[in-house]
Amino acid sequence: MVASKDTAVLDSHEVKDSPTARKYLEMGKAAEDRGERIKAIEAYEAAFAADPDNTDVCFHLAINLDLVGEEDEALHLYEECVHRPNPPLNALLNLAILYEDRGQYAQAERCVRQVLSTDPNHARARLYIKDILASKAMMIEDEETRLHKGDTTLDTPVTDFDLTVRTRNCLRKMNIRTLADLLRVTEAEMRSYKNLGESSIDEIKAMLAQRGLKLGQSIEESQSAAKQAVYDQLKDDQGDAGQLVQSVNDLNLSVRARKALALLGITSVGDLCMRTEAELMGVKNFGMTSLLEIKEKLADLGLGLRKLEEEEGAQAE
Repeated sequence: MVASKDTAVLDSHEVKDSPTARKYLEMGKAAEDRGERIKAIEAYEAAFAADPDNTDVCFHLAINLDLVGEEDEALHLYEECVHRPNPPLNALLNLAILYEDRGQYAQAERCVRQVLSTDPNHARARLYIKDILASKAMMIEDEETRLHKGDTTLDTPVTDFDLTVRTRNCLRKMNIRTLADLLRVTEAEMRSYKNLGESSIDEIKAMLAQRGLKLGQSIEESQSAAKQAVYDQLKDDQGDAGQLVQSVNDLNLSVRARKALALLGITSVGDLCMRTEAELMGVKNFGMTSLLEIKEKLADLGLGLRKLEEEEGAQAE
């Protein structure tokens, strides 16, 4: 989690009760309203330390960590939220997004179906279930095709390839064991790993290119059908499919913003609308200024990024 630096946050030994947790919860919400994301996280962490069983605190901490790219911590907290009685519907939806991004389609589907069992007409849940089922079907189809062809190449351990010891060690620490594992990791994710340098990434990309492959290839393939489902929904909502196929270069973004989109493999406005703020903020050197720039450009087109769900009054049964 983000380390607490503000002197206003008490030592963990001093915060032990629910009233203290509620106080820090309000501090966190106030910091959010001011746009001070890090201070909000620090306050929510203090509230969570005071009362880990407070679902409201857990959800607010999860969504803010998600938005600054701390996906592993956010996922853990979302899971805590949804395993409690009457979880927030939007905790279920946000968890579904994280599961889907990791290719865990069965878990994502369960979360969204839990939302739909409470609110069958929930607009975003109905959209997400189409997205998830399309991705799931594509993944199954790809797997069946691979097995049918008897293709065992993707099961080859990365240690069998001509990579330096440093690169192999980094991949081992990232739990990347096979060629198939490499195809499930994007270049942006690789760059976010602190011990993996530019030379190692270039080395991995060159090795894959020799085999007609690239980083994140499996993710791109499994999401192609899902993108179509989302495009169809956006067409229904916006009534202009031409905007979705428009190149992101037409948005006249700054150099830093364009580089971030290139790292994520985003080439069209429709691709960009598929991404969340958290995914963009997870790219190295991508800051709030670039995020606001992109959101403003999309808003000019009447579009927006894929949203994490904020807290609502409705609760799952």
